[in-house]
Amino acid sequence: MFKTETRGAILELMMARAPVNAVNREWIDGFEAILDDLGRQQDISVLLIRSSQRIFSAGADLKLMRDCFTTEDGPGRMIETVRHMQRLFDRIEALPQVVIAEIGGAAHGGGFELALACDLRVAAESAPLGLPEARLGLLPGAGGTQRLSRLAGPGVARRLILMAEVITGAQARDLGLVQWAVPDDQLTAFANGVADRIAALSPAALAACKHCFSAVDAQISSGMLIELLETHKLFNTADTRNRVKAFLDK
Repeated sequence: MFKTETRGAILELMMARAPVNAVNREWIDGFEAILDDLGRQQDISVLLIRSSQRIFSAGADLKLMRDCFTTEDGPGRMIETVRHMQRLFDRIEALPQVVIAEIGGAAHGGGFELALACDLRVAAESAPLGLPEARLGLLPGAGGTQRLSRLAGPGVARRLILMAEVITGAQARDLGLVQWAVPDDQLTAFANGVADRIAALSPAALAACKHCFSAVDAQISSGMLIELLETHKLFNTADTRNRVKAFLDK
């Protein structure tokens, strides 16, 4: 279901649930286990998420949806699954590591919500992206309405969600949903380059920056206080002192 490989300070997580990386409880539990292990690896500063399938992730498992709509306890099971998806995506967003989504194929519904929980997104120009749940009388309940609105603004979020619109990676870049969209055959090399560049930076500084980002929705004074506290901590780390010394010695 998942394959992992460590490359320096980068943990590459390959989603490999054929054929479309559909999300069910076992998939969620498997992802959670990888994050548990990541929490014990102090030398990893980048998590790169990619897919071995032609699709990044098609979202909720069709068998799960069928069972939830044909059994008496189905609605309760569906709500519980969505709660677990929310918890997983919240956990990904809160990781101290920088999380990159490499979107080489379709990312729909929960698959796109997973990408939205990442810090950075690089997509193939032709990859279809969207939150089309309204076509089924549903809504993107694993953070989709919230993260998409915060990322691209309420106007774009309403357009895509209320029209159940699916767009390409190139269009997603123009709307601010992904940071980069590159030709399909250059995607893996480009994502590796982004990961390598980030992995060369200070892990403590990256984690501190992410902590500051988490306060963006608060009052600016609160955010700046967090900046001061994190700056103070960084000044007292050997890594920061060594990096500054090497820079000044140049």
